[in-house]
Amino acid sequence: MVLFLLLLSIIFIVYATAKWKLHPFLSIISSTYIFALLTNLAGKFSGLEAPIIGDIAKEITGGFGSIITSIGLVIIFGTIIGKILEKSGAAVKMAEVVLNLLGDRHPALAMTIIGWVVSIPVFCDSGYVILSSLKKSLAKKTGVSMITLAVALSTGLYATHTLVPPTPGPIAAATNVGIGPDGLFWVIVVGIVVSIPVALAGHVWARRVADKLPADLDEAVETFEEYKARFGKLPSGFAAFAPIIIPIVLMAIGSFANFPVGVDAQGEKVLLASGFTHTLLTFLGAPVNALFVGLLFAIFGLLPQRNEETLTKWVGEGLIDSAIIILITGAGGALGAVIRATPIADYVTSLLNGNAALVGVGGLVVIFLIAAVLKTAQGSSTTALVVTSTIVMPLLPSLGLDAMMGTVPIGQILTVMAIGCGAMVVSHVNDSYFWVVSQFSKMSLTTAYRAQTLATLVQGVTGIIVVSILALFLL
Repeated sequence: MVLFLLLLSIIFIVYATAKWKLHPFLSIISSTYIFALLTNLAGKFSGLEAPIIGDIAKEITGGFGSIITSIGLVIIFGTIIGKILEKSGAAVKMAEVVLNLLGDRHPALAMTIIGWVVSIPVFCDSGYVILSSLKKSLAKKTGVSMITLAVALSTGLYATHTLVPPTPGPIAAATNVGIGPDGLFWVIVVGIVVSIPVALAGHVWARRVADKLPADLDEAVETFEEYKARFGKLPSGFAAFAPIIIPIVLMAIGSFANFPVGVDAQGEKVLLASGFTHTLLTFLGAPVNALFVGLLFAIFGLLPQRNEETLTKWVGEGLIDSAIIILITGAGGALGAVIRATPIADYVTSLLNGNAALVGVGGLVVIFLIAAVLKTAQGSSTTALVVTSTIVMPLLPSLGLDAMMGTVPIGQILTVMAIGCGAMVVSHVNDSYFWVVSQFSKMSLTTAYRAQTLATLVQGVTGIIVVSILALFLL
């Protein structure tokens, strides 16, 4: 009965978000209360003297607070970095660097790579808007179809948006499934590995299918050089990439500092670094500290002027964007705490006992399908990431997805990847990104379905195939 009530609660989230247009935060929180109250009511009718969930308010507030404690500042710092990259022209500089490397011979590939890089810190919606003029001028310069470049850009952005931190969705999913700060670097590494074939799948779709679709977009009225002039003097290539690269490098160093290299006479692990060096590298490698360093690089390396416009307005816009993500993530944490307070995990474990098809790769495919259903039904990739990771976290041991590879929580990391791939399937009319891509590219609804929606389906399926192959070797 409790499992059935959880299913009803998930249906409520989807219906309230998609049909009533209720904000995901309120739909998840409302669903959490509905699930908790009905669970206790079901226990009462079953003859239980004590409620199944002893203190509903404590579970909800505790779950909400614990998840924000874990990743609140990480999301805030990452979102502000993304906003500064967007406003300062650093995203355009990154695009220019990629174009200079590839030239005009491979414009579609250039757009895929540009999107893949820019969407690591910048939301895919914002990234597409920023780079839309670049897409137009590049199409005019090379003669390649505008629809081809539009899909190449949109799918490149989409690949890292759902798979690679510090984008908030993957960070939230990683935290929800129990990955601590030490494991976040490996989420980035595996996310990059999975996202590359996913982005290439979108690129192939753009070249082979979207290239044949009609484009109604007006020809660009400005060149790329004229477009760059809007931002004034662009930052250097190092300054543009540093806020992204430096935190990743610091997290890598922090992880390697804790890498075991042997055992001492007392049987204790000997780490790669020790003493003050270990303390310093571990401090700098903590995700919240690494991203704060990245934020400092953004502030002192990218802001054209450090004044009220940049330090208050730009940062304020980043805080507003991050607040929405934090609230949705916190609501997911509340739902997760309530789920963990019920016997659902034990019941599902008993159902799965002896069913090898749902362990390991099979479990990842099931998780992918859950995320895909949630994404397709309610439209938001971030909501799909948060809700799916919340639901499946107690089930990971039963699904064989709590495996460790040395000190790396590889089972949980692959779970995040499976959820991220499912959160791509599919982008259609209930997804704001679908409308950003279609409207800025002047696609008809039919063309947008064939170009964008089917491309996201191909990307998601490609992703879960890659994740399944990795699982065969790593689990």
